[in-house]
Amino acid sequence: MAGTLYLCATPIGNLEDMTFRAVRVLKEADLIAAEDTRNSIRLLNHFEIKTPMTSYHEHNKIEKGKKLVSRLLSGEDIALITDAGTPGISDPGEELVRMCLDAGISVTAVPGAAACITALTISGLSSRRFAFEAFLPAEKKERQAVLEELREETRTIVLYEAPHRLAKTLRLLYEALGGRKVRVCRELTKKHETVFASTLEEAALYYEEHEPKGECVLVVEGKSRKEAQAEAIASWEAMSIAEHMRYYEEKGIKGKEAMKCVAKDRGIGKREVYRALLDKE
Repeated sequence: MAGTLYLCATPIGNLEDMTFRAVRVLKEADLIAAEDTRNSIRLLNHFEIKTPMTSYHEHNKIEKGKKLVSRLLSGEDIALITDAGTPGISDPGEELVRMCLDAGISVTAVPGAAACITALTISGLSSRRFAFEAFLPAEKKERQAVLEELREETRTIVLYEAPHRLAKTLRLLYEALGGRKVRVCRELTKKHETVFASTLEEAALYYEEHEPKGECVLVVEGKSRKEAQAEAIASWEAMSIAEHMRYYEEKGIKGKEAMKCVAKDRGIGKREVYRALLDKE
């Protein structure tokens, strides 16, 4: 009978955030797969956990993943931990989960700290709907494509960033999104935890002059629905009604249904659309 893969969340700063269940699972597992064994050994020593440990990270996730799956199929239980926070969020843990599920191996989570959720909840920005983007892509073309998507995002946006890239990232976000509200959250759950409430423009200027320390989480307000609606109406009004109709017809929406879509987009009645099309003829 196959074993179980446990995704064990570990503290993102304050060791008191380690759960009783996580300690028990780590002690009872046959093996702990850690992103960085040199970092994790300090955590295990603190909680007197003697379970054998092996490395599992971005650069060996396929080769080591196959070995871990083999051990799980043989009946061993394995606990996966990341350097800090919840495995599978912006780290190679998602690849191991996929491999386990494909092999019919049971996967379960031992919940705990996650930097993205921690920052969101203390940001004071809307938490009902949010989009987690993790780190912006390093490649320029891909990064620009993501920024264009974020420009239209109406949900609150959560991103990660390293301190040495913070000022540049805030500048890129300001150029793409404008002067939206932002919360720069640093040293979460630690003694010197800070939440810097500002706008993207002001935050970019501030961190260009003040070097930040510690990993950062950015929480950025989304585009307001009112603003998004106004932009949409403006783009439709730049078209003639006949052009607007062709837009939907090219998508396979014909006749009355297309007129209904045009009327809704432009905030007018279907009769007005119909009359405009007759006048065009």
